[in-house]
Formats: sequence, structure tokens, C-alpha cells
Amino acid sequence: MREDKTGAATTGTDPDVVIIGAGFGGVRALHEMRRMGKSVRLFEGGSDVGGTWYWNRYPGARTDSEAWAYCFSFSEELQREWDWNERMPTWDQVQAYIGHVADRFGLREDIAFNTMVRSCVRDEANNQWVVTTDKGETVRCRYLITAVGWFAVAVKPPFDMSAFKGEWYLSSKWPKDEVDFTGKRVGIVGSGSTAVQILPIIAKRAEHVTLFQRTPNYVLPGRNHPLDDNDRAAIKDNYDAIWEQVRKQVFAFPMDTSALTYDDVSDEQRQRIFEYGWEQGGFRFLFETFADILTDERTNAAAADFVRAKIRAIVKDPATAELMCPQYPIALKRPPLGNFYYESFNRDNVTLVDVSKHPLVGATATGLKTDVAEYDFDIVIFAIGFDAVTGPLAHMDMRGSDGTLIRDKWQQGPQTHLGIVMDNFPNMFIITGPQTPFSNVPPVVDAAVDWIAQVIGKADAAGADRIEAKPEAVAAWSKLMFDLLDATLLGRATELGSWFMGANIEGKAHAPLHYFGGAAGYFDELDKSVASGFAELNFTTADTTCPA
Repeated sequence: MREDKTGAATTGTDPDVVIIGAGFGGVRALHEMRRMGKSVRLFEGGSDVGGTWYWNRYPGARTDSEAWAYCFSFSEELQREWDWNERMPTWDQVQAYIGHVADRFGLREDIAFNTMVRSCVRDEANNQWVVTTDKGETVRCRYLITAVGWFAVAVKPPFDMSAFKGEWYLSSKWPKDEVDFTGKRVGIVGSGSTAVQILPIIAKRAEHVTLFQRTPNYVLPGRNHPLDDNDRAAIKDNYDAIWEQVRKQVFAFPMDTSALTYDDVSDEQRQRIFEYGWEQGGFRFLFETFADILTDERTNAAAADFVRAKIRAIVKDPATAELMCPQYPIALKRPPLGNFYYESFNRDNVTLVDVSKHPLVGATATGLKTDVAEYDFDIVIFAIGFDAVTGPLAHMDMRGSDGTLIRDKWQQGPQTHLGIVMDNFPNMFIITGPQTPFSNVPPVVDAAVDWIAQVIGKADAAGADRIEAKPEAVAAWSKLMFDLLDATLLGRATELGSWFMGANIEGKAHAPLHYFGGAAGYFDELDKSVASGFAELNFTTADTTCPA
């Protein structure tokens, strides 16, 4: 070890690349940078790889994407040797997969576990990033790749829980030791994707579960099921076709997107098509039924009416069913996938409490209270979301060339090009950051890392040592985010407090956090960038622009 000019300890040999986060993005980037011959160090706050799937280990946690496309596509051998157990794998199956990738390619030797990055500061004079960890270590590198994901910063309880004498948990920081719900009175705060997964599991063991709902969701049936050897063989034999589907599908799912629109069919046919999508499970209800659910108010209203009818048919108590029926367009909030969620409210030990008009205001020694009632619990679970997408980097001390904090640069909304690079933050690349598609993540990770590798490869070939997005490219990409949003019904998501508009966090700018042109459109944007020779980037060395 040695000391830099700040007095902090540094490694004897600084790497070419520092990567933050060991989820899908970080592991894939580590493999690619090593393949390019770069020296790399990856810092991960957990004790193992997995990223989101390391931290979110709550009961019932599983993917909303089919397993056979919730994985990497860069290695045919990896595809052939890995066996998935279920259609929608649980958190531990996904973490095991990422762990297998790390082991198979010998990646762990370059990963520092149990290490949080505290700051990333640009040293322009030396063309380096200076990365400081909570271990007091400082590392200098040429390239910085952040892969911290969308959901690293959880929303904390809105009130002090110190008065409560029972146990309470954040779903996003679930303990490794099993929590025993047997015979317990449990309160779940939230009704989003996490709560939808937790409730059916806990209800089987708890004495009673009370779920506090502010805004109801359109919960689509997951239709999860085990995969047998025949399923796995069919998947492996058809991976070329699967990835072709993923490449073309709007959300990068292994399915075909319907070309039907509202006026193409009769009312009777429309009902049958929705029924088919519902029974198929997963997001097929949204994508294999009609192409204009997000763009035509009539189609959206028909889909919403269909789901509300299903809720009323499943939930036996009419009053509870009505409370669970959303009264806004479907897909303005991300629809969760549920496995027996609505059915759980037919159990004698499950109660729904609507807090839209009388919100929770605090904790008591024995539970929680609204302004009109108190509820006693042994265990309280908060499943209330995240400061998503921009939050993980905005909460970090990350400073660009002129010392500007990334949170200040993003004060009015994220500013990137392709969701990967920025002006004023040279030699920094973001994986699964803002302004990338709101879609199945691993295929987008594969495409983004391939693009990053080609960018760095061009710099190496040109003798360049500094890569930066042109300001006009960043401005154009940010404008495109709003243009794409305006072409859909999703702009109304702000009034619902949707996280993908930043509207769930007080004081956060209400701006699109994602590229809403579809994953296929995004892949085309990456291809256009490559074909142009990365014309939207500046490649420089010694303050001299390198030839394209």
C-alpha cells in the first residue's frame, strides 16, 4: 500500500477499471473488461454477488421475467450448462446463477466484497477517477463503470419506529436469518410488487396479516410453474430464436408483441384475446393481446375493465374487491405479477386497510396508527419502494471534471447519452442507469456492456485516453425521453406517484427516468451509435481530438 496526495491509502498498482456493484451489470462488465485485457477491481457492498437479488431476499421474492431470458446471452456454453428450476425464478435461484457466472469465469478474485464506495471524484489533471471506499482505501483508475442498479436506495419509514416494541423490517434489507411468522400478527405497509409477493407467503403462517394500501395496483397473474427436463431441453435448443424474440420485443421479453389494435377486432373478440393473455400469465397480458394498450385510451380502458372484472370475480368480499380496483389507466404504474395475491384476501386471517384518505401517521408501542385508528402487531414490514434509478448515484459523492455533483447535474432530471455516458463525467460509464429502457434488465446489460467495450476499444486503437459525451448529444437524448413519453399515456403516471417518473420521492424532479421507446428501439440506437463511429462522443488525448 502507499498514500496519495490526500493521505488516503491506495493500492500499490491501480487498475485500469473500477466497477461498482456485483449484480448482473457489474459481473458482466468485469468479465468483458478482463476479456479486453484490462486490470479491474470491483467493489461490492454485500458479502456475495447478486446485486438486487442479494439484498431483496424477502419471502416470495422472484423475478417478473421468464428465467430463460433473465440471464446472459454472451456465452453459448453458459446457456447450455445452466438449468433453471422455475418459469419465474426466486431470488436465491437468480443469485445462484450470478454466482455460477462469477465462479465459471474466475471473477471473484477481482471483487472486494463487504466494501461500500463512498466517493468517486474526477481528477482532471491526471485524467483519473479517484474512488474511496468505507475501508479507507483510495483507488485511482482510468475508467469508472457504475453498476449499482435501480433499487439500491430504499425509501425509509415515513415516521420514527423507535416506540414500537416488536420487530420491523425493510423488505429491501431483509435479514439472512429466517424470520418466524408463526402465530404472529403482521402488518405490511405497501401494496406494490414487493408486498404482492410477500403477502401470500406470510399469510400461510401468520395468525393475521393486515396490508395497508394507499394506491391499488393491477396485479397480473404470474402463472409460475416448475420447469422439467423437457422444458429445459426445449429452451436450450431454441436459444437463437429466443434471443431474436428478445431483441425485437418492446420490453426485451421472450415473447412476440401483438400487432392488433382496438379497431381490428369486435368487442367479443377483444374479450377472448384478453382472456387468453390473462391465462398465459406474466406480462403476456400486456404484450400479446394488443399493441396499443399504452397509446390508445380505448384499448387501455378495455384492458383495465377486464382486470377489474377479474378482481371482483376473485375477491369474495365486494367491499374489499372495490378497494382493490384501480381507477386509473392500466400500466401507468408498473403492474406487479402475483401468485395468489387476490386469493389471499379470501382468507380469514388477511385484512385490507385503505390508507388513501387516512394515512399511517406513526408507531405505537404495540403497532401502527392512522389519524382514526390503531393496529396492534408483532411484526411490521415496510415495502414502500425506492428512490429508484437516479437515487443510487445521486446519494453517492460523485463529482465530475469541474467538481459538480451528479445529484446537482440531475436536479431537473437525469442527463445522459444512451443512459450510459455523460458530459463533464469523462471515462465514466453507467450500466442500468437512468434513461435506459424500462424493460427486462439482463439483455439490456449485455447490449450496454458490448457498446462500452467497443467505445473503449476505439479509444485504445486511436491512442485516446479520454472519452466524453458531447453536450449536444446529452441534450438531444434527454429531449428524446420526453418525446417518447408524450407518445404514450405514461405521462399521467406522475399524478399517481409513480417511481419511474420520480414522483414517489418528495422534492425529486418529475421527469422520465427511462427510455420509453422500447428495448428494440434502444438496441437500434446503440447500433446507430456504433455505425456512426461513436460520432456523439469526443475521443481525446493530451487535449487533442483524435481522428474518428
